[in-house]
Amino acid sequence: MRVFNPGKVERYILESIEEKGALLFSVIDPIDHPSIEEAVEMALNADKAGVDVILVGGSTGVQGEILDEVVKRIKEQSSLPVVLFPGDIGTITKYADAIYFMSMLNSSNPYWISKAQMLSAFVIKRAGLEPLPTAYVVVSPGGTVGYVGEAHLIPRDKPKLAQAYALAAQYMGFRFFITDVGSNSKLGHVPLEMVKAVREVIEIPYIVAGGIKTPSQAYEVVKAGADAIQVGTAFERDKAVSSIASFVKSVREGAKARK
Repeated sequence: MRVFNPGKVERYILESIEEKGALLFSVIDPIDHPSIEEAVEMALNADKAGVDVILVGGSTGVQGEILDEVVKRIKEQSSLPVVLFPGDIGTITKYADAIYFMSMLNSSNPYWISKAQMLSAFVIKRAGLEPLPTAYVVVSPGGTVGYVGEAHLIPRDKPKLAQAYALAAQYMGFRFFITDVGSNSKLGHVPLEMVKAVREVIEIPYIVAGGIKTPSQAYEVVKAGADAIQVGTAFERDKAVSSIASFVKSVREGAKARK
């Protein structure tokens, strides 16, 4: 009987969670930067500051030459895993290490649940990318990703809905679970009560994305139960190594406080 074993990037993430308690993923959306050079600079500063994974992607327009070039340049200068955070089937480049093979479980359109995955499966295989089986749900306000993905947004005051999706994801065999409020959320990150509720019911790594703007917020989200957080907009606004390092420190401290 053949057993599907975790790949290199997945093992790195699991071992790093075990070692450090919680991780920080830096999100690079090339479209949000004035130039390719500035997008790459942010990634390299994040590396110097001690983040654990570089994510590259976005909800709209991140594909083709700009995606190839950003990922190639990051890989030339950084040893961190570069993981694609796809907005659609075009957000694929052979120059990355891995890709979130994501299903948006609360989309109203089957395309985002399974059809996009079917259409991209052989492309990913030919590119030699490591797929990271990831369940993804969008919480209010949802931002661009909620709109594009036609999501039935999870209300912020309904943590049990997120909890149920998380448990269903684990039972279906996904190996990562993400809740996302969308980039630059004006309502803030996923409510801490929801983070705690999800943490209570699953053993697979839980990643919280969107709306985390300060080191203190990073600390609280990790303390509440996140195994990893994703930060993008805050680093775009201040990409100084020292500023990003303060987030890294808060993530590690939040993990210690949770224990």
